[in-house]
Amino acid sequence: MDGDLLKTLILFGALLLSTPLFAAQLNLELGGQSRTWQTEELLKHPQVQTLTITNDVSYKRDMSYRAVPLAALLTGIQPDDHLQAVALDGFAAELAAAPLLNTHGARAWLAIEDPAKPWPALSAGKPSAGPFYLVWTDPQAGNISPEQWPFQVAHIKRMAPVAERFPALLPDPALKADDPVNLGFALFQKNCLACHRLNGAGDAQFGPDLNIPFNPTEYFGADFLKRYIRDPQSLRQWPQAKMPGFAPQVLPDGDLDMLVGYLKHMAGRKVKP
Repeated sequence: MDGDLLKTLILFGALLLSTPLFAAQLNLELGGQSRTWQTEELLKHPQVQTLTITNDVSYKRDMSYRAVPLAALLTGIQPDDHLQAVALDGFAAELAAAPLLNTHGARAWLAIEDPAKPWPALSAGKPSAGPFYLVWTDPQAGNISPEQWPFQVAHIKRMAPVAERFPALLPDPALKADDPVNLGFALFQKNCLACHRLNGAGDAQFGPDLNIPFNPTEYFGADFLKRYIRDPQSLRQWPQAKMPGFAPQVLPDGDLDMLVGYLKHMAGRKVKP
């Protein structure tokens, strides 16, 4: 090989190794305010700062991130809007906008993985939580559930409310708005819909349908369903399990009762997809 060519190749290789690649992008589809952000742009955002997240939901330990307040990116979004965060693997978290816009108490942040300082793998053989990860400071103040911490986020979209998109999820319309079953439906959207469908309705691809062919209230005896929701591995233990547990700090006992009440109600409202 020609000496000059060899030197050129070596210099080019060194340049590639020393130059961070900012290939990731986050697509925000917010109606008339849609925008695509590149990793490099977000790391230079005027509101970016370093956060320490105590007992991170995904890593199960304290983590440090460069992050931007999510509210700073949600241009034009109002508290009564509804959003969906879609991950690279298809996980779709349904998110009410109001908590995401908070500036006090439980506060949402978009953590940005710097290619020059990559985050650790989530577990052996798995990728990291990047390139973008929705994290929370003071999550206890807002009863933020594990499903509200989507990682590997690729898109955040403004969507119609779940009840409009998926009428097969609706309880009996004769029930009052404040009926415990309707309150349980709201909890189902917050805690379950990111992974599960019901009556074939929903965007999730992860967990089984929770009504077809059978509802879990039909095959879990006594209080075992509640125990399963609290700590899935206490009843069904296997290394590939993905369902998180929902601690009382996230899902108080009263809320858990209403969630199970919604599921039991829907066992009588099966709609085959």
